[in-house]
Amino acid sequence: MKIRYLGHSSFLLTESTGTAIVCDPYDASIGIEMPEVSADAVTVSHHHYDHDNVSAVKGNPVVLDKENGYELPGVEIKAINSYHDDVGGKKRGDNIIFKFRMDGIDVCHLGDLGQECTSELIEAILPVNVLLIPVGGNYTIDAAMAREYVDRIMPEIVIPMHYRTKGVNLDIDKVDEFVSLFEGECDIEECGNEVELTREDLDGEKTRILILER
Repeated sequence: MKIRYLGHSSFLLTESTGTAIVCDPYDASIGIEMPEVSADAVTVSHHHYDHDNVSAVKGNPVVLDKENGYELPGVEIKAINSYHDDVGGKKRGDNIIFKFRMDGIDVCHLGDLGQECTSELIEAILPVNVLLIPVGGNYTIDAAMAREYVDRIMPEIVIPMHYRTKGVNLDIDKVDEFVSLFEGECDIEECGNEVELTREDLDGEKTRILILER
């Protein structure tokens, strides 16, 4: 399977037979433009402008935005309800976590997760091989809480998202603080804008943090 970073919290996930899914497409008002992409499905973690620009995705994709189980050719999807804040959704509402099983790999996109790490949520999420996790704080969990999620989920690969990059005008932190929490413990790699993964890449010996570029 392939994971291409589109910027902010958006990714293009492509299964080996060609099934393509875009997660959380964003509006240009955040300061950067969504790349032109086509997909079979779009997942929307919540209906805020920086996560639900479905019209930017070509191919007449089906939109998945509710807690449920879904199936696409070669892909199993589980949508799990959570909160966009640490007060039970009273401040920013709900957030949908999406888990994808593609080519035998469990990929989890945490959306705009804002709640504290609980045993119940971890149990619902596991198992996870590849974790796409917000780290920028303010609107989501911050670097320290993201570290706690990584420690408890124990994925083989972590890909941070929802952090400030060049052009993004949101009041969120850069990725540096998150990365600094793992220095000397994990392999930290800069990987361009796309990675291709197989089961052989998941040896489980050491967590790898992959920093992808838009």
